[in-house]
Amino acid sequence: MPPAYTPADPRQHLVVVDPSSAYSPALPALPAPPPPHQSALVLSGGKEDLGALAMLEDSVKRLKSPKASPVAMMPKPQADAALALLADWFLESSAGVSLSAASHPKLRTFLRHVGLPDLQRADLAGSRLAARFAEARTDAAARVRDALFFQLAADGWREQVVTLSVNLPNGTSVFHRAVPVPAVAPSDYAEELMLDAVASVSSSGSSNDLLRCAGIVSDRFKSKALRDLENKHHWMVNLSCQIHGFTRLVRDFARELPLFRSAAAKSAKLAAYFNAKQTVRSLLHKYQIQELGHASLLRVAHVPFNGNGSDFRAAFEMLEDILNSAHPLHRAVQEDSYKLVCIDDSIAREMGEMVHNEAFWIEVDAVHSLVKLIMDMVKEMEADRPLVGQCLPLWEELRSKVRDWCEKFNIDEGIAMNVVEKRFRKNYHPAWSAAFILDPLYLVKDASARYLPPFKCLTPDQEKDVDRLITRMVSQEEAHLALMELMKWRSDGLDPLYAQAVQVRQPDPSTGKMKVANKQSSRLVWETCLSELKSLGKVAVRLIFLHATSRGFKCTPSMVRWLSSPGSLASGTSRAHRLVFVAANSKLERRDFSRDEDKDAELLAERADDVANEPGNVEPSSV
Repeated sequence: MPPAYTPADPRQHLVVVDPSSAYSPALPALPAPPPPHQSALVLSGGKEDLGALAMLEDSVKRLKSPKASPVAMMPKPQADAALALLADWFLESSAGVSLSAASHPKLRTFLRHVGLPDLQRADLAGSRLAARFAEARTDAAARVRDALFFQLAADGWREQVVTLSVNLPNGTSVFHRAVPVPAVAPSDYAEELMLDAVASVSSSGSSNDLLRCAGIVSDRFKSKALRDLENKHHWMVNLSCQIHGFTRLVRDFARELPLFRSAAAKSAKLAAYFNAKQTVRSLLHKYQIQELGHASLLRVAHVPFNGNGSDFRAAFEMLEDILNSAHPLHRAVQEDSYKLVCIDDSIAREMGEMVHNEAFWIEVDAVHSLVKLIMDMVKEMEADRPLVGQCLPLWEELRSKVRDWCEKFNIDEGIAMNVVEKRFRKNYHPAWSAAFILDPLYLVKDASARYLPPFKCLTPDQEKDVDRLITRMVSQEEAHLALMELMKWRSDGLDPLYAQAVQVRQPDPSTGKMKVANKQSSRLVWETCLSELKSLGKVAVRLIFLHATSRGFKCTPSMVRWLSSPGSLASGTSRAHRLVFVAANSKLERRDFSRDEDKDAELLAERADDVANEPGNVEPSSV
């Protein structure tokens, strides 16, 4: 039988008291770790116990020694100012930084180290957000109120959230609002939404006058909503986004050039085979590691294309993978083990012949090069935000690059240029020609040293477009006078000194490319030294400041989720709209049109070879 239960002696109970309130003899120290020559300390929990043991030792040390004096807190006015700046940074960076990061232990420790109290998440999303939103809205309204006219930009019609921004004559932009569009928007809905935004922005000025809207630029609805609004409001110039036009050109080439379909189909078959067959995949990975420093599957695109934009992006990425792995593919098919696979596998033989076929690689390189030259121009437009006067030069630059591409890869120039011209006609607006003629930036120096508008660069139809657009934008009484002033502008041009001042260029600090030093000088010349051309000047200043692209602030996936989440409480949706407004206007005020994830990718890619050779680096295969 088990022994009878005996109650514990109460005298054996331990009582823990505060060392500062009663005398306590020195606590015995824990045994020191054994010397190196003795056996290591064995703990029942294994190595995981070492952390707990360290915490125990730390507790003993704190009980033995007086508590260290806390860091002196920063004076309240300075602390309030510092926390306000930190809160502003959180709110303005909410596109890339979570508000929940305010409660990160390391941040709280840092704040305590510098003598600041914690920044509470509820405070960030509550009173601080409300105050910062009110400040941003007041500032935005004041900037719109100061401008005599504006352009509305609508971007994201093919996504879940449409962003509406306001472009001002001084070159700055103001965020208006973000509108969730959970379904494909019909044209009449888009027209209502854009007109409502124009009325809302106009009412923030000195008068509720739609005449203040010089036009709209949008990435969709050129043929219906934008045209209808222009017909109903003759002073508006409504443009289709050039970025959208160039992107659609890639689809046009994919549909109409047999070269595209051939290269994509062959590449998809090659990538799918090497991904699926374990033996050949291992060979490819072996040589990828040797050549590229890492091994990965090859991306496979859906072929044939179904018209979805993501299909074309996927095809471009697949071609990029194939080209990057060209040397590993060649080495893999030359292996004896691959040749053994070919004995019983006809597809392996076909893939081997394809890899050895130079014509295949020329096809892939040609398609990849064409897409890259177009998308490189798109990236430049996203960074530079060209104005409407630059549209004709941009398309001429594209034509020149496509001709060079045809010559390099021995492609029928007639077929390729036909694709370009069809897309040009779909995107063209008479304002392109008028702005090109009226913008002093494009004046050409003639033999007598006069700076004249470049009418020689226009076709006869484009010259007629200039006359028609100018007469449409002025009153009937002024139409004849405006055309007379246009004739004077055509014959006299601009004073050479002012023309040269407008066309001054300087290297861009980030890219080193030569860019116009002062884009506003074109408009300012019309408002000052060309003020005698009053009727034509009214058209010029409203026309040449218009942006040719609708891209501005782009909502991040998390912002899209906040704004379009079904069943969200009204208060939560309201806070989300305020947060997006603050972040967007902060980014636009800094004229930062890049995406943080793109900048991070560039940063991580910098000096990749040096980083790979640093001691202690982590191999991709070990993660």
